[in-house]
Amino acid sequence: MNAIDAWWKQAVVYQIYPRSFADANGDGIGDLGGILEHLDHLQTLGVDVVWLSPIYPSPQADNGYDISDYQDVDPLFGTLEQLDRLITGLHERGMTLLMDLVVNHTSDEHPWFAAARSSRDDPKRDWYLWRDARDGAEPNNWGSFFSGSAWELDARTGQYYLHLFDRKQPDLNWENRQVREAVYAMMRWWLDRGVDGFRMDVINFLSKEQDFADAPPVAGERYVNAFAMIADGPRMHEFLQEMTREVFQGRDEQYLTVGEMPGVTTQEAVLYTDPARHEVDMVFQFEHVSIDHGANKWDYLGLDRVALKQSLHRWQVALAERGWNSLYWDNHDQPRAVSRFGDDDPAYWAASAKALGTILHGMRGTPYVYQGEELGMRNFPFASPDQFRDVEAVNHWKDVLAQGRDQGAALRDMRAVARDNARTPVQWDATATAGFTTGTPWLPVNPDHTWLNAAAQVGQDGSVFEHYRALIRLRHEHAIFADGDFAGVLENDPELWAFTRSTDTQRMLVVANCGRTPREIELGDGWTGARLLLGTHEGTADELREGRLGLAAWDARIYLLG
Repeated sequence: MNAIDAWWKQAVVYQIYPRSFADANGDGIGDLGGILEHLDHLQTLGVDVVWLSPIYPSPQADNGYDISDYQDVDPLFGTLEQLDRLITGLHERGMTLLMDLVVNHTSDEHPWFAAARSSRDDPKRDWYLWRDARDGAEPNNWGSFFSGSAWELDARTGQYYLHLFDRKQPDLNWENRQVREAVYAMMRWWLDRGVDGFRMDVINFLSKEQDFADAPPVAGERYVNAFAMIADGPRMHEFLQEMTREVFQGRDEQYLTVGEMPGVTTQEAVLYTDPARHEVDMVFQFEHVSIDHGANKWDYLGLDRVALKQSLHRWQVALAERGWNSLYWDNHDQPRAVSRFGDDDPAYWAASAKALGTILHGMRGTPYVYQGEELGMRNFPFASPDQFRDVEAVNHWKDVLAQGRDQGAALRDMRAVARDNARTPVQWDATATAGFTTGTPWLPVNPDHTWLNAAAQVGQDGSVFEHYRALIRLRHEHAIFADGDFAGVLENDPELWAFTRSTDTQRMLVVANCGRTPREIELGDGWTGARLLLGTHEGTADELREGRLGLAAWDARIYLLG
């Protein structure tokens, strides 16, 4: 199969986390009006797809990933009419819209769950996962990803319901055909409204082993991570194939489906994204952003760039013949890449941000840009635990206090990996609230916004923004970014990051020095005459003339031969 058989293989996706993107009404929370005011920014950047994190009605227990109505817009963010205007505005600018599909769970305030918990005999009781107590306690030892048990006792009906995330996010029962039909009807409703596809939240959690057996115990832990018993369950492929038939089959438009799949293996990813199987177009996997985790994400180990490189390269090779991967450094669940994988010292910040972008966009797969990444936004300098707002971080700190753990070490780790790092407002200009709002922002703006902002970068040669703009343009212009074979180079070097992409007629070299010390790399004579497509540093020669290449600190380049 020709690799360029789908438009999204040469596309770039831009993720918007609405409450932190731009606020048009001055209440301190980003909204659809703010997005509408910045569509020209996205068009200038050159992205093809906008992925919109949830804007549905929600109690906001998990910032909108707890949905109480799948077919409306929360007044916090605006109106359906504004969403229609957004769809039209994107389409007029040649962009498409992905909605976030969150159907592993709903809010406990969704009418479905209100009915389900009203009585054991209610017709919607079986739409969720209920179990009796075991020995007077939870049905099993599964832990929630947001701390504590994954089971919550409902006092009215005397049974526990499953919630893999917050207790206000009860899991749907996908074994129930009526649940699936209701979800498919909702999806069709959005497609009919003009939406161009879905990013599917933790989609590989839908099918669960029905015996709900205990997870292997962990010494000293009452509730344990049951990841291996949750992900990629026995009917997962069946459900996705059914979704494709029921929602997308028979439509003329070229829709995009992205499966967020924590814990997915390369073998499973090939199956999920094999075009012949009609499941999802690409996976969104987490292996490379788990490299710096120990026993859990709060056990921060620090950067091992060799392990990071080898993970990404392994996925490149594994999906080379079939399947498709999402390429990303940042999203709303991850800390800022320039602080995590780069060098956020002001002397190296811009060069490292551009180098990371060069590496990622040079690989096979569809690149994602998370809002502010195109500016090189950095982690927030959290000084105390009470500055965190994310439910995951708040619950973790409660556990630290309850268990008498080292508070200094815990705060250090939270500063490094907490999701709030990615959720501080986008830095549009140097004014007091970074041009994000005229009110008080729901999360403080990063103090570095006085010099790190869009106004200082858009249209400025050598800026992080203009470098990302160039990367996106190159992906549109050169098919080798999508269809070239991949081969890693110097894979055990902790600073030099290099790989080649090849077709029958062209070869491309992507090389970066991910460190402060200048380095040299021996290329051999085979690259003589290769022309520079893009570099991070001014004054880089336009053509390779010898086999040895000298690289400055955080110096990254893309060369094309043929």
